[in-house]
Amino acid sequence: MLKWNDVIRYASQGNPKPDRRVEKSEEEWERILSPEEFRITRQKGTERAYSSELCNLFEPGKYACICCDTLLFDSLEKFQSGTGWPSFTQPIKENAVAYHKDVSYGMYRIEANCNTCDAHLGHVFQDGPMPSGLRYCINAVSLKKVKDDSLKATFGGGCFWCTEAIFQELKGVIKVESGYSGGKVEHPTYREVTTGTTGHAEVIDVTYNPSEITFEDLLKIHLSTHNPTTPNRQGADRGSQYRSVIFYRTEEEKEIALKVISELQPSFDDMIVTEVAMFEHFYKAEDYHQNYYKSNPNGGYCQGVINPKLEKFRKLYKEKLVK
Repeated sequence: MLKWNDVIRYASQGNPKPDRRVEKSEEEWERILSPEEFRITRQKGTERAYSSELCNLFEPGKYACICCDTLLFDSLEKFQSGTGWPSFTQPIKENAVAYHKDVSYGMYRIEANCNTCDAHLGHVFQDGPMPSGLRYCINAVSLKKVKDDSLKATFGGGCFWCTEAIFQELKGVIKVESGYSGGKVEHPTYREVTTGTTGHAEVIDVTYNPSEITFEDLLKIHLSTHNPTTPNRQGADRGSQYRSVIFYRTEEEKEIALKVISELQPSFDDMIVTEVAMFEHFYKAEDYHQNYYKSNPNGGYCQGVINPKLEKFRKLYKEKLVK
């Protein structure tokens, strides 16, 4: 989760690298955009407050850049700010938005641009709701609604090499990334996390289609494919970074997590100690941790540890596997 100090750091020290770049001449942009879209996005204009119905629309979906179609914001992060412009607490990805110092009109502000094509979106302020405290004040003209019902779930159950391999085989799961959540150190490295001093857990961040697999299904699979009764330990892996944890993004998800734990408790001889905590930030792990099992199927850890877990999982959830 980005916070104000992250925004200031990017604006002062340079922005994260975008996934791609789209560059056109001003003449090319003018040909493909409407006059108002061109004025706002390419000439740093501002639309009139309360001029768009987007301020009051909160149905599920994603918002993309009107110029280059890059996904920028999720409706889950949209809130009613009462300012007259659509407001969000976070971008959809850390590198989706670029930040620049803006001292125009005698004010000091942080301008928010599309990191792919440099389109002017609006500004970022530090008066938004917690836990981020950010308010992305965005011109509606800069955005277009994209139908996308996918959701995210983040949880840990020991080494993320194991959990990633399991969830990649499920129908309805679009993407699985390994990383770190739940700690206090920003942008931790694997070496730092393995010391157990950063507070992070090794987790997976799952993008899924809720019409094919539910959050409740994911949690039941999660809790039944690792040992949720051993504090800070999974097999030979010991330390707080290997704790069993579920991160929720909404109060509804929190209630579902507590319900699933209560329902599954009778299946275990010992008490389930899985932590249920509010999601704050997912830091993607280093590239060599991604798709680890698929990239190293004959490795010792994969053969000795991951394969037995996969075999058990495949028998338990045969009907939920990708064919």
